[in-house]
Amino acid sequence: MSTSTPRLRSLGLDPATGKEALAVTRPGGRLEKLADVHALKAAAVLVMVVGAVLEAGKASDAELAAFVKPLHAALEECVGIMAADRDRE
Repeated sequence: MSTSTPRLRSLGLDPATGKEALAVTRPGGRLEKLADVHALKAAAVLVMVVGAVLEAGKASDAELAAFVKPLHAALEECVGIMAADRDRE
């Protein structure tokens, strides 16, 4: 994942339409910062949900497997944020 090229990022849901708002962000730009905040909040919520499911200990393997793709996507996004921050130092 290159941190020097613009990329399409989620900014969350548009409250008026309920549709996902996407933007092409540039490193260090305002939209990139908004996308970073959204990604980190979404990852934090996902961690809480998965943690609660694991703590309950009643989920089937299929139910747990459903979390793999969202967790991978969130982790990939967070790693991208950290890499971009490191590149700017």
